[in-house]
Amino acid sequence: MWRDWQPSVISRDLDLLEQAGIQVMRVFPLWSDFQPLTALGTGFGVVELRHGETPLNDDAAGRAGMSSLMLDHFAEFADIAQQHGIKLIVGLLTGWMSGRLFVPPAFEGRNVITDPLALMWETRFVQYFVQRFRAHPAILAWDLGNECNCMGPATREQAWVWTSSIVNAIRVEDATRPVVSGMHSLSPAPNAAWRTQDQGELTDVLTTHPYPYFTPYCDQDPINTMRTLLHSTAESRMYADIGGKSCLVEEIGTLGPIVSSETVAADFARTVLFSAWAHDCHGMLWWCAFDFGHLPQAPYDWDAYERELGLFRHDGTPKPVLQEMAEFRRWLGRLSLDKLPPRQTDAVCILSEGQDQWAVAYSSFILAKQAGFDITFQYADQPIQDASFYMLPAISGGRIINRRRWLELLERVKAGATLYVSHDNGMLSPLTEPFGIDVITRSRRAQPTHITFNALPEQPAITSNSEFLLRLHARQAAVLGREDDGNPVFTHAQYGKGSIYFLSVPIEKQLTLRAGSFHDAGTQDCWRIYQHMAQPLLDARAVRKDNPWIGITEHTLGDRRRMLVLINYSPQSQTTRLLLSGTWQCDSTLYGTAPGTDSGQLVCDIAANNALVLTLATL
Repeated sequence: MWRDWQPSVISRDLDLLEQAGIQVMRVFPLWSDFQPLTALGTGFGVVELRHGETPLNDDAAGRAGMSSLMLDHFAEFADIAQQHGIKLIVGLLTGWMSGRLFVPPAFEGRNVITDPLALMWETRFVQYFVQRFRAHPAILAWDLGNECNCMGPATREQAWVWTSSIVNAIRVEDATRPVVSGMHSLSPAPNAAWRTQDQGELTDVLTTHPYPYFTPYCDQDPINTMRTLLHSTAESRMYADIGGKSCLVEEIGTLGPIVSSETVAADFARTVLFSAWAHDCHGMLWWCAFDFGHLPQAPYDWDAYERELGLFRHDGTPKPVLQEMAEFRRWLGRLSLDKLPPRQTDAVCILSEGQDQWAVAYSSFILAKQAGFDITFQYADQPIQDASFYMLPAISGGRIINRRRWLELLERVKAGATLYVSHDNGMLSPLTEPFGIDVITRSRRAQPTHITFNALPEQPAITSNSEFLLRLHARQAAVLGREDDGNPVFTHAQYGKGSIYFLSVPIEKQLTLRAGSFHDAGTQDCWRIYQHMAQPLLDARAVRKDNPWIGITEHTLGDRRRMLVLINYSPQSQTTRLLLSGTWQCDSTLYGTAPGTDSGQLVCDIAANNALVLTLATL
C-alpha cells in the first residue's frame, strides 16, 4: 500500500468504513518500507547503513533512517482518516504481519528483539515517527507494533528490555496518548518470555488477538457455541485482571468461509460485541477491513486463511458481520450512558505455577458464567485480593503458591471466606487440618473415574479423566461426591468461620481438553458444582437465572438502579427465568424482547446468539 500509493482508493475505502460507523482502525507503517536500511560492510562487520546505495540524509529523518516519501504518505493517510472521522491506532514497528517478517534488509538474519544494532535503529524509528505525528488529531494511540513477540525469540528479561526501550521512546516524544501492547499469546507464568504482568507494567493497554484457530483449546467447538464465544472475553479478562491494565479485543475474526458461513460469522460477531462490552473490555476490532484474495504477494500467496477475512469483499460489498457491527454501534449511540459501569464480580480465581494457566482459566470462567456468577483472576504470587469466595482450580506441582500467600489465604477462610481447590497432582502444605481430610495413598490412574454426588441432588453423576488417584479419608469433612468404590472425591469442611471445598479431579482442565464439553447435548453439567459452592454469592445478587447457556452481568447505576446484560451464548433461542431479590423490579428494556412475568419471576426469551439488556429499580 505504501509503495503502491493510491490515495483515491484509500479515500474510497475509508468512506465505506465511515458509512458503516467504524470509529477506529489499526494501521501499519510497514517497517521495511518506512526504514528501508541496508547494511554495507566488509568481512569484519557493518561499516554504514544506507537506503540501498544512497547515503542517509543529514536531516532528522535521515538520522533516524526513515524514508521521507513514506512519511509523507502516512501524513496524507492520516489526513484522509481525519476527514472521515476515523481514529488511528498506529502499529509502529510492523515487522511481523500474517505469518511473514517485514524487517529492513539490514536486519535480516538478526534477532530484532535482542540484537543491539537493530534495537538502536528501532528506537530511532519510533522516536522520530512519534515526534513527527504526535500533533495529528487522527491518532488515538501508539501501538508497539503487530504481534512483535513473533519477531524473534527472547527470554523474559530480553522481552522486558525490548518493551521498555520502545515504550520509553514513545513516551519521551508523546506522553499524552496511551501505549498499546499489540501482543498476543501472553502468559502469567514466571518463566514466560512475554509475561502478562510485564506488559501490564510497561504499557497502558493490553491486547488479545483471540482467534479460535490459533489459540490452544479454542477450536474444538463451532464458533457460535459457548466455549468459542467466550474465548475473547475470558482471555481478555485474564490479561486485564492479572496485568492490572485495561484489555482491548484488538484483533478478532473467523478466518473465512472454511470456518463458518457469513451468517454464522455475523452471529459470532454480535455475541462477542455484547460480551466484550458487558465485561469491561472497552472495544473490539475486526481483522480486517477488506479481503485480500486478489493479492499475489506473500503472505497472501502462502496462507489461505489470510485471504477472505474482510468486513468487505474485494468488490466493496459489505458482509453481514459489518452490518452487525454497524447496528451495535448505532444502538450504543442511542443509549443515554457514557460508559457501562464495571460488572459486579463475586469470586477470585487464583492461577498458579505448574498448571496450564490458560486451560484452567478458560473453563473456570465458563463454569462460573454458567452457574451465574462472575470471577476475576489473579496470579498466586500477587497479593491476595479481597473476596468472600476463592478458587484454586486444577492445582499442579509443588510450587503452587508460596507459604506466606497460602497462610494468608487460609486466614481469610478462617475469617469467613470460602475456598475451593481442585487437584491435578498439586501439593499444598498445610492441607490435612484445614481441609479435614487425610490422603491415604496417591497413585496414577489407568481409567477415567465415575463420580456420583448423592449429597447434591441437582448434580448428575460425571465421568472425568484424572491422571492421579487420591485415596481419601474424610476425617472432619463432609463427603459430597464419591467414586463407585466409595472413595471420597468431593468434600466440604468448616475452617474457622469459613469453609473449604476439595475436588480431587481437575474438572477444569479436563473440560477444556475435551471437545463438546460446553455445547453437546451430553454435557455433564459440571457448572452445578460451582453453583452449589457459590450459593451465598448468588443469593446476594439482584437476580438469579436458571439457564446455563445464558450469561448475565450486573452493573450498578446508582443506589437504586442496576443494568443487566443477558447474553445467549448458544445458536438456539433460549428462555431463562430470573428470580429477583428483595424489592428489585424490571424498570425498562434497552435491547431485545421485553420479559414477561410468571409467579413473580421474569421470563426472558433471547434469540440465538443475541442479548437482552434490562434496567432494574428498587424501592
